[in-house]
Amino acid sequence: QVQLAESGGGLVQAGGSLRLSCAASGRTFIGYGIGWFRQAPGKEREFVAAINWTGANTYYADSVKGRFTISRDNAKTTMYLQMRNLTPEDTAVYYCAAGRFAGIISTDYNYWGQGTQVTVSS
Repeated sequence: QVQLAESGGGLVQAGGSLRLSCAASGRTFIGYGIGWFRQAPGKEREFVAAINWTGANTYYADSVKGRFTISRDNAKTTMYLQMRNLTPEDTAVYYCAAGRFAGIISTDYNYWGQGTQVTVSS
C-alpha cells in the first residue's frame, strides 16, 4: 500500500512560480512511477507530467512543456513539480499518483493523493 500527500499549492499571480511536493509512504513504494494530474472546475482530470522510478524518463503534457519540471528524491520518498511562468489556465487541483508505470493516463496509477489547490490570478 502506498499513501501520497501533496503540499505546496496556493495563490500566485500570473508569471509566478510554485513548487508542489508529494510525500510518499508505504513499504511498497519502491519501483513506482509517479504522475501529476490536474483537474480544473468543470473539466476532466488531465495529465500534467510523469517520471519513472529512476528519474531517467520524464513526460510532459504539451501545455506545460518548458514551464514545469518533475523530479523525485527517492531517498526522501518525495516527488516535486516545479511550476514556472504560471497562467490562469493552470488553475486547478493538482494530484500526484503512483503506479507501476509512469504513464500518461489516470488508469496507469493505483494510488492517489488528496490534491492541492493551485490558483493563478491574472
